Amino acid sequence: MNTRPLLNRRLDGRGTTIFAEMTALATATGAINLGQGFPDTDGPESVREAAVRALRDGRGNQYPPGPGVPELRAAIADHQRRFYDVSLDPDTEVLVTAGATEAIAAAMLALLEPGDEVIAFEPFYDSYAACIAMAGAVRVPLTLRAPSFRPDPDELRSKITPRTRLLLLNTPHNPTGMVLTADEQNAIAALAVEHDLLVVTDEVYEHLVFDGAHRPIAALPGMRERTVSISSAGKSFSYTGWKVGWVTGEAPLVAAVRTAKQYLTYVSAGPFQYAIAEALRLPDAYFDGFRADLRRKRDLLGDGLRAAGFEVYRPQGTYFITTDITPFGEKDAYAFCRALPERCGVVAVPNSVFYDDPEAGRSQVRFTFCKRKTVIEEAIERLSNTPAVVRALAGRGRCGDGCGHR
Repeated sequence: MNTRPLLNRRLDGRGTTIFAEMTALATATGAINLGQGFPDTDGPESVREAAVRALRDGRGNQYPPGPGVPELRAAIADHQRRFYDVSLDPDTEVLVTAGATEAIAAAMLALLEPGDEVIAFEPFYDSYAACIAMAGAVRVPLTLRAPSFRPDPDELRSKITPRTRLLLLNTPHNPTGMVLTADEQNAIAALAVEHDLLVVTDEVYEHLVFDGAHRPIAALPGMRERTVSISSAGKSFSYTGWKVGWVTGEAPLVAAVRTAKQYLTYVSAGPFQYAIAEALRLPDAYFDGFRADLRRKRDLLGDGLRAAGFEVYRPQGTYFITTDITPFGEKDAYAFCRALPERCGVVAVPNSVFYDDPEAGRSQVRFTFCKRKTVIEEAIERLSNTPAVVRALAGRGRCGDGCGHR
């Protein structure tokens, strides 16, 4: 009998994701799901109709070109020029992927070799850890600490070694909502140039910045030739199930990522690529209105959580709010989130799963506000106005369901 573990040791401990676990809890209990970051309404009708037209016209129903359909690659290049004054060759400097998740995986597999070190902001989106592990590289966390979650350039410098190959950035940052400032980006870029490091930057929330502004680090001096930029359509247009993402950068970098990507999905989302090409050309009013709507929902949920007793860290971007549960006398965010659906009818995600050192975020809980206003209001009501819920959250008595939990 073969006693070797079936799962590759590099993925040891990476079973079901926290998002699948908490969404399953929401389904089983009928709770409001403020855990997984997907909208509960579709995006613009014109974009959906563009996908329908592509399906009916037979565009993308068979394998699309490996790098992506020309219309989408041209739209991505135009988008970067329009919003950031970044010029790209759509034929050699743009690659379409199956969402940003595949882009991250392809970049890590293409650019890293076993033993390379990757410095990444902690807490980090869970696929970062898995993709770095699959590449055989070593993850080196740069911890962002409450309440501001700002990166410390001096700490970053101290973590760079001769084995450091790559900086993995995420701005706007999931889960904290931190948005890098110009000074922070300049400091990071200077270190990348000084140590000749590659940079992979995840910018999927680029159009969801409420305080400050998004600036691609690839536009800074000395960064274009070393930066792989990643974004996607899901967060900007509320069609997360279509899984349309992209990679941009200088031709040699994109070619390297494409080499790995072609052995993952090869191609995907054919008809949806044509629709996203149209979405990227929507007028400024769409992007401004989308951002303003999410800002209002951020403030609504943040105020409600604060009134319920949470310590709330106001996000500058994304559609997540990080909170702390210590005001309730609670310390274990994972246990808190496991109990929350049955006791309160709301699902959230424990930030501790996004840390190498779970103690660093042990008491932090993440909520999403990319839901309908009525849903957010109902969630606030469930968290704040029921005495049994308050007792369960505060740990000051039995929760009222007979379980004896304190």
